[in-house]
Amino acid sequence: MNDSDKLKMFNGSQADGEKVVSNEKNFFVEVFCKQRNHHGERICGDVFRSKRIKTEDRIIVVLSDGMGHGVKANVLATFTSSFAVNFTEEHKDFEKIADIIMNTLPINAETNSCYSTFTIVDIDLKGRVSILEYDNPQTMVIRNNEILKCVWMKREMNTEKNKGKILKTTTFTPRKGDRIVFWSDGVIQSGLGILGNNTGWTLHKCMDYVLRLISNNKKISAKELSSKVVNQAFRNDGYHSKDDTSCATIYFRDPRKTILCSGPPYDKGSDAQYAKTLMEFDGKKIVCGGTSAEIISRELKIDIKNVVNVDNFDLPPYFEMEGIDLVTEGVITLTKVLEKLNFMKNSSTELGNDPADKIISLFDDSDTIHFLVGTGVNVAHQAPDLQVDIELRRTIIKRIAVVLEEWFMKDVIITYI
Repeated sequence: MNDSDKLKMFNGSQADGEKVVSNEKNFFVEVFCKQRNHHGERICGDVFRSKRIKTEDRIIVVLSDGMGHGVKANVLATFTSSFAVNFTEEHKDFEKIADIIMNTLPINAETNSCYSTFTIVDIDLKGRVSILEYDNPQTMVIRNNEILKCVWMKREMNTEKNKGKILKTTTFTPRKGDRIVFWSDGVIQSGLGILGNNTGWTLHKCMDYVLRLISNNKKISAKELSSKVVNQAFRNDGYHSKDDTSCATIYFRDPRKTILCSGPPYDKGSDAQYAKTLMEFDGKKIVCGGTSAEIISRELKIDIKNVVNVDNFDLPPYFEMEGIDLVTEGVITLTKVLEKLNFMKNSSTELGNDPADKIISLFDDSDTIHFLVGTGVNVAHQAPDLQVDIELRRTIIKRIAVVLEEWFMKDVIITYI
């Protein structure tokens, strides 16, 4: 997407194609998957993938379980999930998608089944959700803290190589508050031989547990719900997972928002509007940059106080301002945010207490992230005849926006002032 497409004018108008999905449908789609490896394995044999197709208002989510565990299972599940996402994006028929996957993967000679199971959820935000399952435990769709009675169709495959194999599909129209929860059999079979039976936790008990969690916290996030399910499965297994364990949750809910302001406006006459836009924003508020903080402080008559030192000496400290959730230094801190987000694309990490981690934590808890980027020359950081600081800040924020959209499923709006 080029700069003109990304630019949302300060007067409130917005470029075509940049309208946030949650604004049109009045809900945001939160997607999260919690996974735990088979005990003793360094890599998970379950693979989770998600992709947002902004031009079509679609989100595709796939969970694949490779047979066995470790590297071999991961390779099989990676192939499966990649094919599933790509062919679903092309609007291929579900049976065609399944047939391609099954024809590509090796077959287990004993069970005559392909070496990877899968669940595909295709969310068309214009009003339809389609789900395809092959050999994964039953997906649950939840509405008003009850299991929605979807019509599940069994489709027997008729192709030569896969004749007789059964696919399960369903379609429904989502509403705000709905949840979709799906899992690998490491969840359902957890506790096998430990819980006093030969079936493990069982699908029925898993579903009951999910409903209890929602009953106790009606706004429980997708992240927390999936994490609690996987953690309970881990306890069932005596804290030594007997299989790769995955639980994915999709939650249709009100969006959570954050605004980040960085850099002074081009025209000093816009300072008051700059501060007003920040304070009237309905969500979390971040200010990055000393000059930006001084403008907010002056225009709103709010003191900057309480310098908070951190253990990370690579970054300047952060500050406190009444009504602002976080105030940090500008370009150096944002550069660290970008570095850490890129690292988190392929590796989970515990967030600490430094300013960059605090920004990422606020991003993590948000769905829609607004960047209000000043285009004025910051005389504290550059020569008057150069605009290095402006371009550097723009470039860093645009790169952060790309990572947030493509890897962390966030809606991002950038406004230049």
